[in-house]
Amino acid sequence: MTIPSPAVLHFRGGRNSISSKAYPALDAFFDDLGKAYRKAVKAFYDAGCRYLQLDDTVWAYLCSKTELRKVRERGEDVDRLPGIYARVINYAIAEKPADMVITTHVCRGNFRSTWISEGGYEPVAELLFGKVNYDGYFLEYDTDRAGGFEPLRFVPKGNKQIVLGLVTSKSGTLEKKDDIKRRINEASKYLALEQLCLSPQCGFASTEEGNLLTEEQQWAKLRMIVEISKEVWG
Repeated sequence: MTIPSPAVLHFRGGRNSISSKAYPALDAFFDDLGKAYRKAVKAFYDAGCRYLQLDDTVWAYLCSKTELRKVRERGEDVDRLPGIYARVINYAIAEKPADMVITTHVCRGNFRSTWISEGGYEPVAELLFGKVNYDGYFLEYDTDRAGGFEPLRFVPKGNKQIVLGLVTSKSGTLEKKDDIKRRINEASKYLALEQLCLSPQCGFASTEEGNLLTEEQQWAKLRMIVEISKEVWG
């Protein structure tokens, strides 16, 4: 299953989107948010779900100077938000059973092949990778908008997977296998190859309108990903 991250429920609208009557103080809102998600995680598990992905545009926004400026202008304390979101997410997933995997996709926008935020992962990497208790992270690395692989140095050794989104879902142009392999090799300078994976940068159709490529172009990219994965990881 894939659902929105709890951070999304606050970040997009902020204080103005949350009832002041129900929540005069936002601390109570974040507490309830964590509790609601913890119940949801258990409900998914009880229904048979063993893999749950929390899609999250917020961490990418927190890396964008432009988006941070907008959030400051509406009165948010952007310096506190990463810590608050980390606490809520960790509470939400704290009781997940050992045989359940929970990951996140840090999305930079994908509506009809467009994007929203840009900026490397460095501003949030130490907290997001080192202290948020996800099992894995899908990271968009298809363009220079995401910066370099240096932030991967904050990923704990041995117990988390990083999925490199090196193959774009925004256009039908097929990447060169050697270029993808070269970039995987670059990432392995900061994190062991055994902790790295490969995927498209985002979904091929995040909304019903789809992206600007054909179905066959999508399948060609997926076939290439499988081929590269076999060649790199065996």
